[in-house]
Amino acid sequence: MSVSDPFHLAVQVRDIDEARSFYGDFLGCPEGRSSESWVDFDFFGHQFVCHLNPALKDNPVSSHTNPVDGHGVPVPHFGVVLEMQAWEALASKLRDHGVRFEIEPYVRFKGEPGEQATMFFYDPSGNALEFKAFKDRESQLFKKH
Repeated sequence: MSVSDPFHLAVQVRDIDEARSFYGDFLGCPEGRSSESWVDFDFFGHQFVCHLNPALKDNPVSSHTNPVDGHGVPVPHFGVVLEMQAWEALASKLRDHGVRFEIEPYVRFKGEPGEQATMFFYDPSGNALEFKAFKDRESQLFKKH
């Protein structure tokens, strides 16, 4: 399996400059096209767009949680499946910068098909992000229990 068709995802943010700082400067996503009300990012090879919603200034994006492996997983969420070494480096960077995790980095489904490293945190506007990794991404990403 390889990703040949990048996805396009658009989310709402409370502040474009704040989104540039978080996704561009902090997460290292290169910026593409933009205007005063939106900005494109190369989100690990995918087209990710932040659209300004000034109503979020006082009311962050809301989500609910569903139970998965003993944790409340925020829904909706988005993210990317990284190679294990890249996931470990990102987890370390996030910890070093004091990011508050919704679900701390850990290995989920240990010893089962689909065993994966995962972590959840929020962007400044309240959008939930998940980053995960598998020992063997090609064979485990869609493996059934």
